[in-house]
Amino acid sequence: MSTFRSSRPFRRRLRYKTQPGVNNRGFRVMANPTVEQIAKNGADTLSRSAEAAKKIAKDSSHTLAESGKGSAAAIKDLTDAYQEFASNNVKNLTAALEALSAVKSPQEFLALQQKLIKDGVDTAVSDSRRIAELTTAVFTAAFDPLKKQIEAAQHSVKKS
Repeated sequence: MSTFRSSRPFRRRLRYKTQPGVNNRGFRVMANPTVEQIAKNGADTLSRSAEAAKKIAKDSSHTLAESGKGSAAAIKDLTDAYQEFASNNVKNLTAALEALSAVKSPQEFLALQQKLIKDGVDTAVSDSRRIAELTTAVFTAAFDPLKKQIEAAQHSVKKS
């Protein structure tokens, strides 16, 4: 008479399926969950989700408020700079016209004209550099709080 030999895969499956308290994927299961346990677990999950959503909404409102305050101050600085540049340009134009009207010779006129052009280019370059810095400050002030919130959210997701 021959003896019964089971194959290895069958033995593994049999041993795995006969372990108490573990389902077929290796996760612990409750023998017979009651409706109260299922409802309690669902309520707890919903409660945690609602608290997380509430925290996200609160953080978002604070972030938008900070962003608005920072960008408003930066826009005010930018507006003040434009006004200052406009008033300086008017003063420079008035001074240039007075200087040109006081010129006595063509050589003096050409020298003054070259000086005024050089000064105008230098002023335009420095003004445009300052405007670029202030514009960058506006965008930084507007988006920096949002960037920080996104980084914090990513950090909390990685942490979880």
